[in-house]
Amino acid sequence: SESSPNNYSTESAPMTESRGLDLATPHAETPNKEKNGNEENIDSNFLIEAVHHIKEGKTIVTDPKQQDQLRNKGFGEVFNKEYLLNNLECLFLLQNNKIKIYTKKSQYDFSAFLKALIKKDKKILTKYLIFRDLRSKGYVVKEGFGFGTDFRIYERGEFNKKTSKYVSVGLNEGTNIKASEFAEVIEQLEKMGKAVVIAVVERRGEVIYYKTSK
Repeated sequence: SESSPNNYSTESAPMTESRGLDLATPHAETPNKEKNGNEENIDSNFLIEAVHHIKEGKTIVTDPKQQDQLRNKGFGEVFNKEYLLNNLECLFLLQNNKIKIYTKKSQYDFSAFLKALIKKDKKILTKYLIFRDLRSKGYVVKEGFGFGTDFRIYERGEFNKKTSKYVSVGLNEGTNIKASEFAEVIEQLEKMGKAVVIAVVERRGEVIYYKTSK
């Protein structure tokens, strides 16, 4: 790979189901391969009902039992005493038929919700492909620090208990970006104590991961 002016290089490292995000080492406890990876071993009786407020752009779950189910699986967060799911979590649960999202007048399916989001965020599909891939590998994934397409990555059970050690930064294959600008983002994240993983979405939708190093 090509080094940047800031002396960063990238090394291909397929992200597998791994402890401590040692990206080159398979997880000792791999998920049940007979199940769809995207379903992420979600219980068959796991079905959430939520209301999406279009004007505010937020999705709220009010049932305490369902909030607990979501919390146990690393979905959603409490903000201003409301239990909220972010858009990527909603897409993931919709695609796996684990949530019903209502508005005042209708109900969203996956395609309709994605179409509505694309109107507001042109990068939402790239974000979702990375989010879905990481969740399907067993990680809890939360929005990052505002660098565009970045995510905080947690091992299962670590969210709300530890800070994220890893942050992924996403790109579409063929994206033109100045190496100096990209290196600056990586440097800022590393100053925050985060290890950076670059997630590249290929044209077929597959996600390839690269570790950065100086």
